[in-house]
Amino acid sequence: MRRLLIFLCSLFSVFATSCKESSSKGIVKVVSPKVVRTLLAENAIQLVDVRTPKEFNEGHIEGAKNIDFLSDTFDSEIKKFDKTKPIILYCKSGYRSAKSGEKLHHAGFTEIYDLKGGIAKWKKEGFEIKL
Repeated sequence: MRRLLIFLCSLFSVFATSCKESSSKGIVKVVSPKVVRTLLAENAIQLVDVRTPKEFNEGHIEGAKNIDFLSDTFDSEIKKFDKTKPIILYCKSGYRSAKSGEKLHHAGFTEIYDLKGGIAKWKKEGFEIKL
């Protein structure tokens, strides 16, 4: 009985570790508004707002390009960006940017960041938006 218990604990540990390793590789890194602001100070960063054009025109982070995640052209539009350069995604609160990050990963992008809490959190923390 003790051997069975040790075996099961060992098996569980191996399983838990392998799951942890695969999820910690971080396909998309969720980062705070402060980290995004720091990243934006670097020249090689691409910034993409994945909200609708209407939402984008109501206010966005300066320098952002708008590609509507809900648009039929989203997949072709993301191909216009450099896959080797870091890219930051954001939406209103984080759902669409998370889904966009998955698509960018599958398209071959290597360094993807997602603004935690979206533009709502960006504004709440007092960072400027451009109208």
